Parts: sequence; C-alpha cells; structure tokens
Amino acid sequence: MSSHSHVSENASPEITEGDEKERNDSVTTAVEWVNESLNTMLRDLKPTDQCEIDKMLGEYFRKKVEEKEIQKEEEEEAAPLSCAPSAPSAPSGKKKAAKPGKKTSSTERTLPPAEPIEPVLCGSLAIGGTSLAVAKAGATINDIPLYLHIALLKYNQDSPKEMTLPRPMITLLNCEKFSPAKLKLVKEVMLIPPAQLSLRQGIERVLDIQKEVMRLLEPAGKVPSPQLADSKKGKAHNTGKKAPPPALKRVSHLGCLITGWDNLEQPLLLMQTACNNIGLELGTDMCLAINCAAHELMDYVKGKYEILTGTFKSPDEMVDMYVELINKFPSLIALVDPLRKEDRQQWNNICCALGSKCYLIAEDAATNISKIKIDQNMNVPLCSGVVLKYINQTKVSDLIEFTGLLDGQRHITILGSPDGESSDDSLVDLAVGLGARFIKLGGLSRGERVTKYNRLLAIEEELAKNRTLRSEANFEFPDFAEETQPGKEASDIIPPPE
Repeated sequence: MSSHSHVSENASPEITEGDEKERNDSVTTAVEWVNESLNTMLRDLKPTDQCEIDKMLGEYFRKKVEEKEIQKEEEEEAAPLSCAPSAPSAPSGKKKAAKPGKKTSSTERTLPPAEPIEPVLCGSLAIGGTSLAVAKAGATINDIPLYLHIALLKYNQDSPKEMTLPRPMITLLNCEKFSPAKLKLVKEVMLIPPAQLSLRQGIERVLDIQKEVMRLLEPAGKVPSPQLADSKKGKAHNTGKKAPPPALKRVSHLGCLITGWDNLEQPLLLMQTACNNIGLELGTDMCLAINCAAHELMDYVKGKYEILTGTFKSPDEMVDMYVELINKFPSLIALVDPLRKEDRQQWNNICCALGSKCYLIAEDAATNISKIKIDQNMNVPLCSGVVLKYINQTKVSDLIEFTGLLDGQRHITILGSPDGESSDDSLVDLAVGLGARFIKLGGLSRGERVTKYNRLLAIEEELAKNRTLRSEANFEFPDFAEETQPGKEASDIIPPPE
C-alpha cells in the first residue's frame, strides 16, 4: 500500500526525518490493526463479498476516527490553562493582512484561501491495504485475473466481452522547481502514445524519443547543445561563468530526468526537436501533456502564482497564458492541475476556452476519494476528468462507485501512481478493470514504476491472445457548451446524491 507522504527531494534533513517517522508510525499502527482487530473481524467471511467487507472496513475506520477525536479532546482539556490564551498562528493557506495604506487589487482581495489539508489518521493504510487484499483473494478464488474480477464487481457480474486498456501518460522530464531562475510551472512533461499504436509500440516509441532527448541534453565538451542554446537567455548564460548543462544527471522519484528551463516553451520545443530528429510528428505520432501542479506555486501574500522566480500571474492571467500555449502547441492534449482547486471561476473559464481542444484534469482536488464520495460540498472544480490515487483508507468499493459517477457524467478517469509508491502492480489491474481512460505511472525508470509498465504490457498480450482486446477510439474532448450556457450554473463533476 502506498504511503500518503509527498516526496520532496530537496527537503531539509529535519523535514525528511519527520516524514520518515510519520510513515514508520503509520505502517506500525496499520500492521497492528491488521494482525489484531481486523484479523478477528474478517475471519470466516468470504473474500468474494467485497462490498460487504468494505462496509465493515469503513465502519471500523469511522470508529477509529471518533476515538482519535475523543482522545484529542481529552488531551486539550488536560493541557495547562496557561496555554489557552496564546494566539493561534495564521493558517499557511491564508493571505497575510495588507499593511495600512497599501493598495490591494480586487483580485488579491477576493482570492479564495487554500482549503485546509485533510488530516490523515495514523494507520489508515490498513483499510486500503486490506480492501485490496480481499479483492486479490476474491480473484484467486474465482481463478481469474484481478483486472477481470474488478470489472465484474463494477458491472454487477456481467462479464465484459471486450476490454480497453488505459493509455499511459509517460513522464519524460521532471522540471526543477527549487533552483533560482528555473522553470517552476511545469512539474512533469509527459508523452501519450496515440490510439492507433499498441501499448508496446507506444512505449517503444517513447523510449526512442527519450533517447534522443538525452542526446540533445548531453553537453558536448561541457557546452550546452546548440539546439537548446538558441534563446537570448540561453546565450546570455554562456558568457562569463560556464552554465551548467540543462540535464542535471539526476533521476527523479518519478523515474525520469530532472532538468530546468528559463521559460515555459523550452521543454515543449525540446520535445518537438527530438521528434523531428527521429522522423516523428508531434500531435500525430505522439501527443504531449504537462502536469502544471499550480497549487504548489501560489504566493498568498501577492495573491498570484509565481510561475517563474519573480514572475507572477493572477488566476485570470493564468487562463490567458494556457490559451496562448495550446494555440501555439496543438499537440498538447492534457493539462493536469493548471489551477488551484479553489479557483472555481477560472476552472469554468478555462473549460469554456480550451475544453474542446484538450483535457483539463484535476489531480490535487481528488486526493481524498472517500471524502469526495460522501460530501457533496467538496470543492471539486469543473473539469474534463480527475486523477484518482489508491491511498490510505480508500477502498476498492470507493473506486468502483466513484468511477461509476464519473462515467455517468461523461468525465474521464485517470488512475495515478502516488509519490510514496511501492513495487506492487495492482494499480494497473485496478485501472484496466475500472475502465480508466489513462494511467499515470511516471517515467520508464525505477523498479516501482517499471514493474507496472510490464504488468500493463502483460495484460495487453493476454487480452489480445483471448481476442477480448477492444481497439480505442481517438481522443475525444468533452463538450462544455451546454454546462456553460448563459443563465445556467456550471455544474460540478459530482452530482448531488439522490
């Protein structure tokens, strides 16, 4: 089961040590739950009764949350009275108050504050891990692959005659965000093989492009490659001190090269050059996607996104910037987290402007699947689809129910690999069984990622052998025209419960 922790490669030793302790405590508690109370509670039940067992797991978790809340209240009551009057610190998500006499724009005044981070209960990994273990046991008892068992659970035991495979969103570059004057907006540059290719052909093509990109990034005699030093800034950096090569010769935890740029277009132009060099055309032979991770870039004092060091843009200016980018690079078919989930109006605007040209995908907004499924007031913006991650107390039944809701609203489902990933390849079976449109696994390096790509290829071979592999249609973008007509309220992706 994947850890909930966010992996930060440039974190201070204190933060890294704290995260490690938190993970260890969570795993230790989860193992205690599994070996003791869950072991007793689930004994003699049939693993094929996934829905019933998941209900029991959900009730067990709810009681654990209540126990934690009671314990917290008791600790607060027992705390010394002298601690009570101390002023609470301001939440990190809120803006600081402006100084007297300082003018503030209406954009800054009306900026929605960041929603508080949902607390993660220590030991919650046990719930998701147990639910997945039950699903695996059910598949074993029925003597069928896990992906088929998941599909039968989702479609009420109606055996699908044919199955489609999710298209991989393969990360090629992880852009550096911590060095001065380096690109901050793009967290990942991804490639998506077109539908006419098999998965094996698509991955082989991505490997060819990756090889060419590495060649372009390779410094020739410690001088950056001429293809990449054609911008004015690039030439300026070559004067005086020698500039470091664009490729930092480090592999990210995402399984790809870490690199940095001076503007948003450079990594996209690099992909274009690499494809042209090996006789491929972007948009036809390979498609682009970027993970913007905009929620990580907000400066709450200025009320703007810092897309580059010292370069700030308001939420409305971000929408204009993306419109310009998609018009210049039509091969860019997906933007992940182009805005914070709190900027609902801008999500509506960007869906209006670009919804018919590319997928606008929310990832940060769908972190807590259980919470979104229960609470209709969760702040999930209007979008083409969401990235779901199987972590913590998420249960298999939650994924089945939530993807059913997305299917009903004609939104696409993407299953994503969390940062604290393991080498278990069940995520691929879940994606295939649930009928996800895409799967986001990271790069083509590191064992915990490669094992999943290998599982995806194995399922493709199996379905092709059984003649149950259905070929995919070309990429179709959802139509937001009806939802954004004048006088109509733009609807959320999740309908309120009946």
